[in-house]
Amino acid sequence: MEAANSTTTSKIEERIVYESGNEMAAYAAYQINYHIMGYYPISPSTEVAQFLDLMKANGQHDIKLIPADGEHSSAGICYGASTAGGRVFNATSANGYMYMLEQMPVQSGTRFPMVMNLVCRSVSGPLNIHGDHSDLYFALNTGWPILLCRDPQAVYDMNVMAIKLAEDPEVRLPVMVAYDGYFTSHQKRRVTTFANVEDVRAFVGEQPTGFANTLDRDNPITVGPYMNEPDYINNCYQQSMAMYKAGEVFDRIRKEYRELTGRDYPVLDLYRMEDAEVAVFLLNSSAEIIKDVVDQLRAEGIKAGSISPNIIRPFPAKEIAEALKHVKAVTVGDRADSYGGHGGNMVNEIKSALMTYGVHEPMVISRIYGLGGKDFYAEDGHAFFQYALDAVEKGAVEKPFDYHGHTAGDPSQAPKRVVEPLKLEDLKTGLIKVTPNEETGKLNVRIPPLRNLTRKPKRIAPGHGACPGCGIFSGLEMFFKGIEGDIVTLFHTGCAMVVTTGYPYSAHKATYIHNLFQNGAATLSGVVEMFWERKRRGELDHLNLSDDFTFVMVTGDGGMDIGMGPAIGAALRNHKMIILEYDNEGYMNTGAQMSYSTPLGHRTSTSNVGSVQRGKGFHHKDTAQIMAATNIPYVFTGSEANPQDLVKKAAKAQWYAQQEGLAYGKILITCPLNWLSDEKDGTSIIQAAVDSCFFPLYEVEQGITTITYDPEEKNKRIALSDWLKQMGKTRHLTKPENEASLHAFEQEVERRWQMLKAKHESPFL
Repeated sequence: MEAANSTTTSKIEERIVYESGNEMAAYAAYQINYHIMGYYPISPSTEVAQFLDLMKANGQHDIKLIPADGEHSSAGICYGASTAGGRVFNATSANGYMYMLEQMPVQSGTRFPMVMNLVCRSVSGPLNIHGDHSDLYFALNTGWPILLCRDPQAVYDMNVMAIKLAEDPEVRLPVMVAYDGYFTSHQKRRVTTFANVEDVRAFVGEQPTGFANTLDRDNPITVGPYMNEPDYINNCYQQSMAMYKAGEVFDRIRKEYRELTGRDYPVLDLYRMEDAEVAVFLLNSSAEIIKDVVDQLRAEGIKAGSISPNIIRPFPAKEIAEALKHVKAVTVGDRADSYGGHGGNMVNEIKSALMTYGVHEPMVISRIYGLGGKDFYAEDGHAFFQYALDAVEKGAVEKPFDYHGHTAGDPSQAPKRVVEPLKLEDLKTGLIKVTPNEETGKLNVRIPPLRNLTRKPKRIAPGHGACPGCGIFSGLEMFFKGIEGDIVTLFHTGCAMVVTTGYPYSAHKATYIHNLFQNGAATLSGVVEMFWERKRRGELDHLNLSDDFTFVMVTGDGGMDIGMGPAIGAALRNHKMIILEYDNEGYMNTGAQMSYSTPLGHRTSTSNVGSVQRGKGFHHKDTAQIMAATNIPYVFTGSEANPQDLVKKAAKAQWYAQQEGLAYGKILITCPLNWLSDEKDGTSIIQAAVDSCFFPLYEVEQGITTITYDPEEKNKRIALSDWLKQMGKTRHLTKPENEASLHAFEQEVERRWQMLKAKHESPFL
């Protein structure tokens, strides 16, 4: 069916496209031509930055895209950029928004405009990447005006209007544009856009002059001062007045937009509410589905109607009370729960609005629905109206608050153990011998032929959902061959976590914990210290532990970007644990975006190769050297292509993690899907990375560096280009037009290799 805001008459040249919500958010940003976008990938908002980067690679805009090390940093980049007087853009979702939440009131409280797209998704835990409004509801108290979008057309239009609203002198606040993850972000629809960027920029207008900014040397300012009362309450009052003014300004802007394009976004989208006796209130994508249900009920003689706001901050309380004053009953659907609040945020705000404006007749029914991306069908819409019809028939609401669409638990269907716990006698073979060398201060490690270790059971069961050729699990299992006895593992969010723990099953045979990218090391630190403290108090004696656990945090897919701070903190505290990083050179779990481990010039979905951009523009982060600088007992790099070396290092890491403190290891692993390589070539590609000295194998033991495999000594060193040409993501670097990038990459690899050799030769480096 046609949307209620469909085009009538347009005064500017337009064009028809068939695109998704994320594409339209990026397209609007390109047409506006923001100065800065600070970003960090998180599904389902990641595509916004990807589409902008692809356009950037081909010279379609000159927005400066800044890849942050996490969402908190992306919010800081945006805040800093907005204080410097330019136009700023961002997009995020769910836990990414939660991580940047601390920054949101700072942005609004200091009154610096920007636009951020919130692609709504469930907030974990447990982890779920599909669409609901749990992140949106956290945004309600941050002081940002919030515009809502039911379809990709609205995403485009609201993004064009949002910057004009944010920069209005009477508002001067950051503005959020919110739409549903996957329902709107990824589904393609027919969209009408401005054909010419000049018309977009004419509507948006020039940036208002007179705003304070940090780049005006003649008018230096202090941003975010410490403020006592009564100044603080006065500041908040002014911000509050600006928020309510934003509602009036939005109403004015949407009328201007209607005159220009024929598309209208009134504060409330009212459908057949003129004589409605029963109504349903919904946000975003579900609000379009409910209109079909309204038509079906009207055909049956039932006076039904629907309400959906186009703006919820400021909340249109008066308009909602007016729309509901003749309604007998209304069902309010909240796609997130305000746990313990007897309903979600919307139903409680609607009740408040009705009470405030003296509307007492409507009975209000609250239902939580669609959590974790659960679909909302016409049948659900009929059920929502039936709740209201039942209340009218009975003259009362029997159940004011409940969930809709959930399934009652059945004790007989409780998950049952599929894989039996590993036996200690199978894990502790005694074949690996680790002894301290009193003269050198290092460890001597003796391992049997690798075939003798094949009898050790795998720590991760087969049957996980990894891509064919994925190097994560072959690398992890090779490392675990060097670990004797029981382990407790914590996995950051990432491919290794997602493909092994699809509820109600788990591929992990030992105790497993998941926490988010940014806090895994801190979480495992707490587990480690609780183990030792409970052991000290004798509280674990009944478990008959013959040996201490080995605690291992597994990270990858860029986890040592957003998680670098907590990892350094854990290292400085020197907890008895291992941090093991599988390095696949990108954020592969969200679609192969650039991470700080991505090398120079490599192609990713946010470092595209085009006519004006040639892949990633800066060098990769050397996490092993960063962790070595924390002076932990043991740091190593490893590769499944050199299995004996990796097993020995695993045994050393375990000894240090049980005896002295934190050990860190980094394993290079393949990702055929995103490296654009053949799945059977993983080991040879990794060996080439080692032999080209891009990924040297070494250890830093008690501060002393030792190269454990030297391709030069073995006459096996190859040119860097011989490694690069084996992967589709890097073959462009071997072409003549990219000679400068290749040369810069070769120089950096050589510089790091020579520094490593110098450290190998001197115990004082």
